[in-house]
Formats: sequence, structure tokens, C-alpha cells
Amino acid sequence: MQTYDIAIIGGGIAGLSLAYFLSGRRSVVVLEREQALGYHSTGRSAAEFVLRYNSPEVCKLASISRPFLENPPEGFCEQPLLKQRGGVMIADAEKAERLKEHYEREVQHAPLNMLTMEETLEKLPFLDPAHVTAAYYDPEFWDIEVESLFQGYIRGARHAGVEIRTDAGALSIRDDGSLWHIETASETIAAGIIVNAAGGWADATAEMSGVAPRGIVPHRRTAILLDLADIDPSAMPEVSELDDTYYFKPDAGRMLVSPADETPCEPGDVQPEEIDIAWAAHYFEEATTLSVQRVAKSWAGMRSFAADRLPVIGFAPDHDRFFWLAGQGGYGILSSPALGSLAAAMLTDTPTPAAFSREALDPALFSPSRF
Repeated sequence: MQTYDIAIIGGGIAGLSLAYFLSGRRSVVVLEREQALGYHSTGRSAAEFVLRYNSPEVCKLASISRPFLENPPEGFCEQPLLKQRGGVMIADAEKAERLKEHYEREVQHAPLNMLTMEETLEKLPFLDPAHVTAAYYDPEFWDIEVESLFQGYIRGARHAGVEIRTDAGALSIRDDGSLWHIETASETIAAGIIVNAAGGWADATAEMSGVAPRGIVPHRRTAILLDLADIDPSAMPEVSELDDTYYFKPDAGRMLVSPADETPCEPGDVQPEEIDIAWAAHYFEEATTLSVQRVAKSWAGMRSFAADRLPVIGFAPDHDRFFWLAGQGGYGILSSPALGSLAAAMLTDTPTPAAFSREALDPALFSPSRF
């Protein structure tokens, strides 16, 4: 039986970013239940980076993460992690005044531009002016190169000596008072500390360990890909509806559309529901002059939230060797440099990254003890 300082349960963006930021300061093993890393949430993300439009805490996490994503360490990856996309916020006639009020608030501290309808159609010629009556442009939308980011974390972790095992879901977890014993299908592993980075399975992993759950619930998010006849959307901005009813953005020569659904679900290999696929197509047709002839691809992913929709980061109040790294919602990739480095500091009893102080973001907001 091999023994490690830390066993990270979950091989998604949360677990692998932490493994990377631990930087060889502890012996670490990552245990992933699936045959592939990042299978459930990380690999199904729409991959956008924004500095606004989320909760204040998530926006600060984005600001903390931005320097790493803009200038990753030398050798981390071979291409830029962020590609500027730009975004257009839209509203129909009923919401037009609210969009203008929203713009007036945001423009005080952001480089936004209110658009005339002519300017809007220059950026997105297929929008329907009978439906879209107000819009503004935000240059600070980026696409995240998720695979490059994820593989950079994996390579860096392995270079630092982290062992990463797939098809290694925990079948049982037992604490003997000094070590955790984690039984997988092929072996039993011992570790001084467990990190619960199990995403949608976070509460189930806690219960298996004899630790009280924190009320983290997975939610299904749907997306579809459309082929646009005779239109290459590659250089177009992302489009977001004012109340986050839907959004669409270019994706590898196609248009990705999401009804921005968040339906509570059981953890698993979630699949899109026909009704959500239909809503995505409906919203796209409503906002544009185009008709959806065929959905080229559809999928769903999990976004796991605690009750207050903030991440859960820190040692469990009922067990000092069980560490939570869960509940990142739909922001796990965007926030991974911030939360990975924060969790690594907590686990190695080193100072909190200085950026948290600069952003006036107290890590205690994420403590499992808040529930």
C-alpha cells in the first residue's frame, strides 16, 4: 500500500490545478473515477473568461486569475490561454431601458460602448432588429483555451512528482485516526489528508468519508452547436441576453448556443434534454433572422453549487484532515489559478496569495464552516 501526504479525489480542473500549485511541496496522488481526466465538467465547458456579470466574489476571483491566464509560466503551454472575443449584451424592447441603466452603471468602471442598431448589425449582421432593440459592446470577453490550460496543469503536476491515476474511483474511504485508507478497484491508497475535489460527487465523497456534506448540488447546463449556412462566425463577438436567458458564441467555425439552463440533477454522465435543446434553438431563432435547420451537436455538463453559490474551500469543520475544494459552479476553469493557488497555500500552511488582499477578497467567505 502506497502512502501519500495528500490524496486528491477528482481529476477535473479543481483537482489538477491544486496538484499543479502544490509544486512538489507534498507527496500527492490524484484519483479520478473515469478513464479520462476532466470528463464531466472541465471537458464540456463553454470556456469563456469575463471580468463582469457574475457575483462580486467570482469577479474578484477572475481578476486574481487573469495575470496567470494572460502570462502563464514559461513552458506551461505553447499558445496563449486567452483569445479576445468581445461580447455584445442585448435586450428586446421590453428590457431596453434596463439594459441602458445597466450600461450606465457598468461604464463607470469598464470600457463599454453603447451601440446603435447599425453598429450592432455591423458586428452581428444576422441579429433581428425587430427583436434586438438595445445593445452594448464589452471588449473584455475572452475564449479560454481550456485544453491547453488543463494539460499545462497536468504536465506541471507530473513534473513535480504528482501521481495521477484514472479509472480509480473511491469504493470506500476509512480513517484510522492518522491516515485515510482509500480503496479503489485496483488498490488501497493511504494518505494523511483527503482533498474533496469530486465536483458533482463532493457531498457523496464526504459522506463516504464520514464527514458532513455541505449541500453541494450538481446542475445540468445544455449547449448546442449550429452550422450557419454561408456564414463564418469565427471573428464575431459572443452575444449575451441581459437577464442571462441565453447566450451564443462562435466555436470552431460553428455557433454554440446555450439556454443558460441550471437544472438540479444527480451526478453522472449528464445528457441534454430535448426540451432544453429546443429552447436553445428557439432563443437563437428569436434573436436572429436565421432558422435552425439542424443541430450539429448537443451536450450537457454539470455545474455544482453550494446554497450561496460560492466555492467551498478549506478544512471540514468536523474533520481536520478532510479538505473541501468544491462548489465552483460554472466558474471552475475561470477561477482555477486563483482557487488552486489558494487551496495550495491552505494545505501547506503558507501565506494566502497576495492578490486576495489586493482584491479585498477574504478566503473565509469560502470556508466550509459557513454552513
